[in-house]
Amino acid sequence: MSIHMERISADIVIAGGGVAGLSCAAAFGAAGFSVVCVDPAPPVTDNTSADSDHRTTAFFQGSRNFLADAGIWDKLDAHAAPLQVMRIVDAGGVDPEPRVIKDFNASDISDLPFGWNLPNWLLRREMVARLAELDTVDFRAGVGFKSMTTREAEALVMLTDGTQVRCKLVIGADGRNSAVRQAAGIDAKTTRYGQKAVVFAVTHEAPHYNVSTEVHRSGGPFTLVPLPDQDGKPCSAVVWMENGAEVLRLRDLPEDEFNKAATERSAGIYGPLQVVGKRQAWPIISQVADRMTAQRCALVAEAAHVVPPIGAQGLNMSLGDMICLLDLAKERPDGLGDAQMLATYERRRHSEVVLRVKGVDALNRASIAGAQSIRDLRAKGIEALYSVAPVRKALMEMGLGAR
Repeated sequence: MSIHMERISADIVIAGGGVAGLSCAAAFGAAGFSVVCVDPAPPVTDNTSADSDHRTTAFFQGSRNFLADAGIWDKLDAHAAPLQVMRIVDAGGVDPEPRVIKDFNASDISDLPFGWNLPNWLLRREMVARLAELDTVDFRAGVGFKSMTTREAEALVMLTDGTQVRCKLVIGADGRNSAVRQAAGIDAKTTRYGQKAVVFAVTHEAPHYNVSTEVHRSGGPFTLVPLPDQDGKPCSAVVWMENGAEVLRLRDLPEDEFNKAATERSAGIYGPLQVVGKRQAWPIISQVADRMTAQRCALVAEAAHVVPPIGAQGLNMSLGDMICLLDLAKERPDGLGDAQMLATYERRRHSEVVLRVKGVDALNRASIAGAQSIRDLRAKGIEALYSVAPVRKALMEMGLGAR
């Protein structure tokens, strides 16, 4: 029996059909580049199936502009909860009560909110719908990246269904265990914290007023991010970081016990919390690729960097990669994927990414701290940092990805 080998050509092959890969495909496709995007697993685009991703993603302003250019934002706008204030609460005293509360209000630096929060499964649904509208994009769900050979002038990518794609640029958007990164022979340095996060949604009595709140005690932050109301009640997405064994214990608690534990850990800021839907456990690591490019190949998103979910840095760093790559591609379309373009991408992104990963790593270590003396130091640090107006403004602008 002969295997039918299809040979096709495109400007770009993108490996990865998560939020990063799909938005990357839409952006390059909308800019007029021909794209083949593949992912071994078909995207889960509803919130009821077993594999659906219950995490949420906050998009900052720069990310929103990128998605708007890609023709995605107008599909998302109606489902997004705006984040107007980012609040840091230290509840690291003897009792789990707020003792230091600091607010960043987006109105200090902008007419727009900091960002907008959306469920991941919904992002996938709307992004897949956008790809279907673009005749520049060939999205193949259920097909994976198998291998590649690169030359000075082009790359040849083999897919798991036997298809060969000749292209100018291969983009690895295929996550922390990136097959593209391995094929390119790029190593990554991983830091493990012994932490996991339990991720879930809650309803609560008190309104959230579009405030995203990080509550620090020990084990890692407990972060509540606004979602649109559910059944007429205020609703938030929660990421609760703790040591791994504790997260698994929490995830499997009976619902009423879990609600009680979550309410206590939230320092009671919204009154009693009521979990809705599933609880999922996710591992927490930091990871940085040694470099972000190889011949005819660029890494973006979690293929290049993974950070703990603090300060909504993860996806916004990822879109920062893509914005940079797309700008370079539009500046010199005939130089797509060449050595000059990739050297510039490496220079602009890699040191910035390394710096941000270090920053989030430091925040996470400070938040894990269990000893009372260190928790007291952390409270003083939060107090000092946030009360200096220029520092507060600089931190906010850095968070928004403003220059």
